[in-house]
Amino acid sequence: MSEKEIRNLEVSDTAGKLAKSFLYNPLTAILAVFLLAIGYISLEVMPREEDPQIALSGGSIVVAAPGLSPKEVEKIVVQPLEQKIREISGVEHIYSMSMENVGIINVMYYIGQNREASNLKLYDKVMQNMDLMPKEVMQPLVKPFDIDIDIPIVNIAFYQTNNSLVYSDFLKTIQDIKIKIAQIDNVSKTDLKGEHKQQFNVNVDLNKLKGYHLSLGQIVQAIKAISIKAPDVNTNTQDKKLVVFGVQNVIESIEDVQNIMVAQYMGSPIYLKDIATVEDGINANDKLSARITLNDEKEKSSYSQITLSISKLAGSNAVFVADDVKALLEKYDEELKAQGIGYKITRDYGQRANEAVNELVEHLIITIVIITVMLVFFLGYKESMIVMFTVPAILAATLFVAYLSGQTINRMTLFAFLLSLGLLVDAAIIVIENIHRHLHAHDSEHKDIDTLVVKATDEIGAPTNVATLAIILTMVPMAFVGGMMGAFMKPIPLNVPVALIASLIVAYIFTPYLSKKLLKIKDDGAHHPKENNKGSL
Repeated sequence: MSEKEIRNLEVSDTAGKLAKSFLYNPLTAILAVFLLAIGYISLEVMPREEDPQIALSGGSIVVAAPGLSPKEVEKIVVQPLEQKIREISGVEHIYSMSMENVGIINVMYYIGQNREASNLKLYDKVMQNMDLMPKEVMQPLVKPFDIDIDIPIVNIAFYQTNNSLVYSDFLKTIQDIKIKIAQIDNVSKTDLKGEHKQQFNVNVDLNKLKGYHLSLGQIVQAIKAISIKAPDVNTNTQDKKLVVFGVQNVIESIEDVQNIMVAQYMGSPIYLKDIATVEDGINANDKLSARITLNDEKEKSSYSQITLSISKLAGSNAVFVADDVKALLEKYDEELKAQGIGYKITRDYGQRANEAVNELVEHLIITIVIITVMLVFFLGYKESMIVMFTVPAILAATLFVAYLSGQTINRMTLFAFLLSLGLLVDAAIIVIENIHRHLHAHDSEHKDIDTLVVKATDEIGAPTNVATLAIILTMVPMAFVGGMMGAFMKPIPLNVPVALIASLIVAYIFTPYLSKKLLKIKDDGAHHPKENNKGSL
């Protein structure tokens, strides 16, 4: 049958119309290559992360009310503000604390609310109702908080291998690296954990303190008075320049601390060194610390560590951010070894996300092989090759749509794809099975293969569409689940329906086209088979 006759062939369903339209179209093969190409590109460029980065946001309102009791703070500060904050759309929870001299209100927005808009509405609502507050209440502090950027993707444990290295130098080196990492693109937050603040420790001799009739409060006040910078601003000079005089911090060494005058006793000055010993060290009151144990071939080594955690911006690629961090660390390798500082990467979500995506590709290949082998026994190797092409083509279309919609590849996206693998081959198998049945019918040798392919596809269009639609409808309710679970499961109702729709389109376009190229009408020995020799791939 000619191309013109095929185009005039009566079909009743979308499946037949698609099969008829693309059966002779010279761009069908190019479309197949293009589809696989954009799928591969989408797989490579889509941001990868281990878990979905769910945006949880809210704000805290701190109101200082000097002189008010907790009950008064609750009645005249916290409760009026709570009532006004409830007028803001998008607020899910409000928690408050009333204490002496201060009230704190924590606000949590619904998941999915625009963070900037919600924070602005909260600030405006508080400022608009300041006239309801008593005069003694100070201006509230409105501080937004965002939880989604607080989950680190990379943790680096730094430790001292050289005991002679001064702790302050060790900490300064790590802080310098922290500043450099914070400047990397898409790094949202860097945080040091386990570090001890460098300070001068003053160990007071209580017996001497009692002998001089002094109190600890006097010592604290004396140290505070001398350790605060006191800048002063002078008037403009003749050339209209502003002159600023600053007093340098006078505490720069142990001797400076020791020579602080605390008081006078019987006309003689009493210095801090007379009643206390001064050491240059770390915060002695901070008992929290972390250690890292390294298992070498010969022995185990344990060191005190400082952990640097790095978080990324939402929607960015965890693999790229982690690689940039590791590349920067490599630049400091020689410098760190020279100082006697070692480091270990204890968390790398970028690597784990990359491994998860690679595992998806492996499962995809395994699935294609299983389906191909199974269909060889039931339909034939050519039919199985046709179905084998549809799996990557459908996933390629799904990946491209996911990329255009701004999704990331994470464990839930991968779960949606893996869930789709068991469903997306149904349409292609139904189409190829019906084509196979028509080509092997007892009267098939009297018919044209092109007509059989189009009619076989059109014949199963309606029931296949209904079956696929029924499966899609089972996924739709997931899109309306709210809260944390809804945000976490969101990739499933987004990607599974897209994969199923893509499976229909791919099955109706490429299965008839490839069948026309690869299959032939059954030869029962009485007639010559009507092979199709029109064109090639």
